[in-house]
Amino acid sequence: MSDLPPPPPGGGTPTPPPPPPPGGGFNPPPPPPPPGGGFNPPPPPPPPGGGFNPPPPPPPPGGGYTPGGGYVPPAPMGYMQGGVGYAQPRTDGLAIASLIVGIVGVVCFFLCLGIVAGPTAAIMGFVSRQRIASSGGMLSGGGMALAGLILGVVGFIASVITFFVYILSGHTTTTTGLATLFQ
Repeated sequence: MSDLPPPPPGGGTPTPPPPPPPGGGFNPPPPPPPPGGGFNPPPPPPPPGGGFNPPPPPPPPGGGYTPGGGYVPPAPMGYMQGGVGYAQPRTDGLAIASLIVGIVGVVCFFLCLGIVAGPTAAIMGFVSRQRIASSGGMLSGGGMALAGLILGVVGFIASVITFFVYILSGHTTTTTGLATLFQ
């Protein structure tokens, strides 16, 4: 076996490669046209609409030189470009409601309003804290929810104590009917 490739199917010797072009195969690029001479294309036609020219493009961000010329200074420090930044998380409405109802329960405990408002504020605060924790940072107001929960519990306890103090202090009235009026 030999390492040579098999002979071509024509049975003869292979054809020689074509000769190189004159000049060694190097073709120089054509010379540039002479300045001021030669063909200049006509200017583009005016835009339709009565010759309205659109305004120039805005300057590049951060200042610098524009293609049309002229230096554009950079924006002052502390200013952000439009559309840059992150959206702030919104405050959970249930946390706000919990705080308000908790404050009302504590302020009006002497009317025993805390018996109803206290548990309401505590439940809303608890549910709001769960929603905020599971929102992945999209909701805020965990402090308000906790404050509403605590104020709800305090308002409920204060109202229950006030209720029992009022009952046990002897402020009960017994009516026996119209017979007591006519004696």
